Amino acid sequence: MEPPKDQHTPEKSSTEPPSSAYPPSGCCTNCGGPTISEPSPLASLPEMSPPPNYRPIRAPAINLPHNSQAIILSPVPHAEQVPVVSPPYQFQPPVKRIHSPDDIRRFQESPSFKNFLGFVVSLSESIRGHKISDPCDVSPTVAAIVSILEILLQWIDEIPPVQMSSRYGNISFRSWHERLAQRGESLILELLLPDEFKGSTIEIVPYFFDSFGNSSRIDYGTGHETNFAAWLYCLARMGIVKEEDYHGVVARVFVKYLELMRKLQMVYCLEPAGSHGVWGLDDYHFLPFIFGSSQLVDHKYMKPKSIHNDDILENFSTEYMYLSCIAFVKKVKKGLFAEHSPLLDDISGVPNWKKVNSGLLKMYKVDVLEKVPIMQHFLFGWLIKWYDSSFLLSRFSP
Repeated sequence: MEPPKDQHTPEKSSTEPPSSAYPPSGCCTNCGGPTISEPSPLASLPEMSPPPNYRPIRAPAINLPHNSQAIILSPVPHAEQVPVVSPPYQFQPPVKRIHSPDDIRRFQESPSFKNFLGFVVSLSESIRGHKISDPCDVSPTVAAIVSILEILLQWIDEIPPVQMSSRYGNISFRSWHERLAQRGESLILELLLPDEFKGSTIEIVPYFFDSFGNSSRIDYGTGHETNFAAWLYCLARMGIVKEEDYHGVVARVFVKYLELMRKLQMVYCLEPAGSHGVWGLDDYHFLPFIFGSSQLVDHKYMKPKSIHNDDILENFSTEYMYLSCIAFVKKVKKGLFAEHSPLLDDISGVPNWKKVNSGLLKMYKVDVLEKVPIMQHFLFGWLIKWYDSSFLLSRFSP
């Protein structure tokens, strides 16, 4: 933006190289007259090359507003086997437990945290090296979940958005969500075999209802996406979703879920919930970047920098979730990619997809599962337990 006519521009930082588009440091950008500030020492050395981390469009992403140091120091999460519950079943209505950073620390130290995160890693590893169209085992459970999501997609066509002048928040989404509340439980009951699992609806249905955004605020974010992963985790805890289903869960179920959410976001103009703005991966999602980067690990031709090739995005976005997400971001956001999505732009400079995947898993742990504003809405019941401090103290006592 051009400065006002009656003001002088302060001298440029010494970390930026001189450019022919600007007058020498210490001169006004409008009149060329001297400014009060002394010229930068580097201004007299135009032959100096710029620092290696200089970006001509913006500052490097090292100045991320979130705690990037915590992400760097965090260990890479590992896959864990989900323990299957056995009778007697004690399903209960799940409740919110996280209200403060102390609660986050308690959750972080609990078996529930480690196993849920390990489940996400297992899903990521199940799709490694596979395209979406690759053959996979589609069990009756996977097929039934996909069928449920297709029904939810049909409801969008049956409940069109009303004409509104506001940018976000079409109130027709409330009608869609109301239908979900009325019919959702009956859809889930078809999944719950044997019949002894029918009573689990009291616990798992709230996760499912919270997977598609908030009807009051008409928004959606990574917390809602995490609820969908938690719903799948609960099904795995009951043994309904098995380890051999994981590839199908990602390639069929999660891909269909992403299709549903993109349509909900576009048709009903859902507001991003808790978005990091330009410093986030995406205004709404995180997990498809994890699964999508895992798909591309050890790919012979496509590298992280390939996201800047529009031909690659056009031809392969239907096969790789990461490329699909990049294509969606470029579709809905205008301007230079490095300006509206600087974090994604920086990730494209990582040398290989394995490093991208491990970094995103660490980032998901720190920026989603350890953030009070997101996890304050997370629910705990019998399948995803909340452990009190006495249990954790006894567990770590010598």
